[in-house]
Parts: sequence; C-alpha cells; structure tokens
Amino acid sequence: MAFASLDGGDDNAPLAEINMVPLIDVMLVLLIIFIVAAPLLTHAVKVELPRAASTVNETRAENVQLAIDAQGQLLWNGEKLEPTAFTARLAQAATLSPVPELHIRADRSTPYEKVAQVMSEASRQGLTRIGFITDPGSRP
Repeated sequence: MAFASLDGGDDNAPLAEINMVPLIDVMLVLLIIFIVAAPLLTHAVKVELPRAASTVNETRAENVQLAIDAQGQLLWNGEKLEPTAFTARLAQAATLSPVPELHIRADRSTPYEKVAQVMSEASRQGLTRIGFITDPGSRP
C-alpha cells in the first residue's frame, strides 16, 4: 500500500505496488460460496435396491493328463493308450461340457514331431486348450 508522505516527491509517478485487498476479498467470498455449496453437490437420490442371495455357479473343467515317453508311448491320465484309441479318446473328451484342458507331459528326449502330432490331433478333435507341464527345478 502507498501512504502519503510530506516530502516533496513526484506525486504524478505511477504506483508500482499491486493492491492486494480487493484480491483477498474476492478470494474469501469465493471460499465462503464453495463451503456453502459443497454439501449440496453430494446430495444423492436414495434408492432401495432389491436384495438377492445367490452364489456363483462355477464349474471347473477337468484336466486330461497326457504323457508322452521317449519311445512315443501315450499315457492318458496314467494308463497306457494305444495310438488307434487316441483319436477316439480325444473326440470323447471334446464332447464333455465344459471342454477339459489337455496337459501334455513330454519326456525330454521325445521328438518334437510326436508332440506336434499330438497337439494337431487334439485341436482337430476340438480340444483347443493345451498346456505343457514342465519341471521348473531342472535346468539343461
């Protein structure tokens, strides 16, 4: 703020200070308006929603464990399986609801060609969810 003084300075010079009093007044008025208006903005319509007691019906698909040994012998859930019965078992498993997942356990020395044939036949019969079971502890 500028105060008058008795020294003979130049009274026509522009005032270089900003008058803060009007700015503070406007800020306080806005603050009071927001304090009063804020509780009105949180008003919600109260609706009584219906209540229902239900549980989630979760059906888990069974897993088919298919092992392939080094000689190419197939084991379906632990029992030996002939190559001729393999396609029939895949087709039978594909008709189940929900469709089971096929977990393949292949021996380390099993040729990749045999694993690829098994995967191709499984997807052809309708088993599209295929996973590989590995031993995380062993390193090559």
